[in-house]
Amino acid sequence: MTKLDRFTKVGIQRELRIEWFDQAARLYSMGFSKTEARQEIYAYLDSAPGFDTPPSKQTKTYVANALIKSWLAPDQDLIPLRNSACQLLQENPNARLAIHWSLLGAAYPFWFSVAAVIGRLLNLQSQVTQLQVVSRLKEKFGDRQTVSRRARYVIRSFVAWGALKDVDTKGCYEKSSPIVISDEKLAILMFESALLATPEAKGALGLLLNNPAFFPFQLPVMTGDFISQRSARIDVVRYGLDDELLSLNGK
Repeated sequence: MTKLDRFTKVGIQRELRIEWFDQAARLYSMGFSKTEARQEIYAYLDSAPGFDTPPSKQTKTYVANALIKSWLAPDQDLIPLRNSACQLLQENPNARLAIHWSLLGAAYPFWFSVAAVIGRLLNLQSQVTQLQVVSRLKEKFGDRQTVSRRARYVIRSFVAWGALKDVDTKGCYEKSSPIVISDEKLAILMFESALLATPEAKGALGLLLNNPAFFPFQLPVMTGDFISQRSARIDVVRYGLDDELLSLNGK
């Protein structure tokens, strides 16, 4: 996947379980190469949570691709994010959902696109429907069957991760209780992942603090100076009277 492809590709090819990303993080921390990790992932998936029967080779490939692009062999510009994520995960294993969410969203911005649509809808209403989400995604990605199918995979992943809950009406979902992010380093990692998921690699701080793609989380309020002083990879630029713009170094 080229860097340009990353921002345009509708790349989630099946429902993903968070436990699989735990395994990918373990393989990375143990020093497995991309090739070695792929074989380990294939073997792991034969009895992994989320399958009633051993998955097909094609399904294993789809899953392994997402795990590898997030943890084992991310795009070059995502490697520093992955390295920081690994350190944070070792320090705080309970942050796993936010960390995997951020790495997957940076590697596959479609994940964040689906989340952002859901987050905006949940700001207006208590429940969202799959039809509403897909309709808005097609406005951005085009009226392709792959958009509808892969949006469903992402939505079902959100349910599996505990970010959304099924309700009695099929294809309808409500928000789970928000996860409070109190670790400032984790919050900054999440902001960085959002910047990496946009082609221009920059965004207004106010919008990042209220980013609908992070709808499962409650992020702490912090200033641009606070962020830039604690991150060697994020710069802050002031514009207007009180507005601050965050950008990745060199962007």
